[in-house]
Amino acid sequence: MTTPPLLSVRNLSVDYASAHGPVHAAVGISFDLHPGECVALVGESGSGKTTVGRALLGLLGNSATVNADTLEIEGRDALSFDNRDWRSVRGGTVGLVLQDALVSLDPLRSIGQEVSEAMRASGKKLGRKERKAAVIPTLEGVGLPDAATHVRQHAHQLSGGQRQRALIATAVAGEPRILIADEPTTALDVTVQRQVIDLLRQEREQGLGVVLISHDLAVVAEIADRVLVMRGGEVLEQGTPAEVLENPQNEYTRSLIAAVPGTEPASSADPADPLGTAGADERADSPQAVDPAPTAPATLTATGLHVTYRVPGVPEPKIGLSDVSLEVHQGRALGIVGESGSGKSTLLRVLLALQEPAQGNVTLDGEPWSGIPEAKRRVRRPRLQLVAQDPLSAFNPRFDVSQVLGEALLRVPAGERDRRIAEVLDAVALPTTVLTRHPLQLSGGQRQRIAIARALTAEPEILFCDEAVSALDVVVQAQILDLLDRLKRERDLGIVFVSHDLGVIAEVCDDVLVLKDGVVVESGSTDAVYGSPQHPYTQALLAARPMLGAV
Repeated sequence: MTTPPLLSVRNLSVDYASAHGPVHAAVGISFDLHPGECVALVGESGSGKTTVGRALLGLLGNSATVNADTLEIEGRDALSFDNRDWRSVRGGTVGLVLQDALVSLDPLRSIGQEVSEAMRASGKKLGRKERKAAVIPTLEGVGLPDAATHVRQHAHQLSGGQRQRALIATAVAGEPRILIADEPTTALDVTVQRQVIDLLRQEREQGLGVVLISHDLAVVAEIADRVLVMRGGEVLEQGTPAEVLENPQNEYTRSLIAAVPGTEPASSADPADPLGTAGADERADSPQAVDPAPTAPATLTATGLHVTYRVPGVPEPKIGLSDVSLEVHQGRALGIVGESGSGKSTLLRVLLALQEPAQGNVTLDGEPWSGIPEAKRRVRRPRLQLVAQDPLSAFNPRFDVSQVLGEALLRVPAGERDRRIAEVLDAVALPTTVLTRHPLQLSGGQRQRIAIARALTAEPEILFCDEAVSALDVVVQAQILDLLDRLKRERDLGIVFVSHDLGVIAEVCDDVLVLKDGVVVESGSTDAVYGSPQHPYTQALLAARPMLGAV
């Protein structure tokens, strides 16, 4: 006897009203989700993936019109649900994990309180003491290390990966039958990605059904039973991961696969070597394939950096960085990789002189950069520019693009300012028509290009990219990486690229530095480190990365 599906969707369509008529966000979507199964929705930004996920939770709002021949959750007709019905379903029957944990978690609650509240809201018959006793095992179950300490901390006191694990803990705390996971691994390092993938597998073994919304095809390849490729609100192709990702029939699917960082075109790709490292030794001997080692003095040099900080409730200071040294050269890109809490963000703050090291020093163009008054640094700050993961958080929401770009040029004469703005827009391949638009009116890729353009207005020597492409779909990600590589060559830019994505580092960086617990465990050219990693931690990072070849 066939097990009834947890979800049954037939011919689901979602329209939004607009001044120019209805916008078809989803058209004719059909699939079933059975216990222990994972159905993945993939596609670039705006393809309709998240719209479908929100429809399954009743979270589309009054502006949306939902139609379907069938939309059933555990046999119940969700098309007839009122708000009370949806509230009874969320948490206890259908759980949700979003991409941005910092937005999703309550800033006024500790992580332990968040998980306990999720248990209570889901309708679990547990008293306060029982919930309190269950919190730490729940956090440990999602791979949060030292859960007994973190249970008392708030979201802003955790690293990005730790926050995401805490968010997943709140989603599974109510023991739902269905989990809607919207980009749950996008901002996570590879080891945490592996833990989340293993966790979802473990939960599926207990009968949890998962709808995975993701642009990460490698993660989809590892966990999904069925893949739906979406574009423009429609399903263009569907099947098992082996069918869709190894033998795609649709040209759009092929373009998505080709855009994955660290992969080669389908005609030459080796599915077992998605990083393209098999020939690293040969490439290292080829002057055409590898940029020569720098001979000019480094633009930015860090020597013997040490950083410690206090954690509430922990008597001993925690090591942020320990004896870290590096060089950044113009015209070369240095990748900094490591799992959450490894010290990547701390190192970035020290290099940007946003935090002073306890020991060690940083020099810029041979002159002291750390350990000096800010007044002496201010005139040189334009030489170092930051491109953040989320451009919206760095932009004034009241500004249009012309104001965003002009903000860094207030002391420049109007004519020269207009010329510089036009120049940087051309450099990032955006038309001048975007100048009158606000960032919220732009796509994610366009916003990231504006963030890069704003950094370029200062004519920097070094660009710091902090997870600058982690939130972008693979097509836009590939475009931004190509842009950064071109700018590096054309403008002789030095780039410091902080990322958890080893494929991205392989794509754009000449050199790589691997951090673990604030210590540099390995460094060298990207080809050498990836092709023949010497440290067990580097080997573990490379082994943990989800691979398209896993299907």
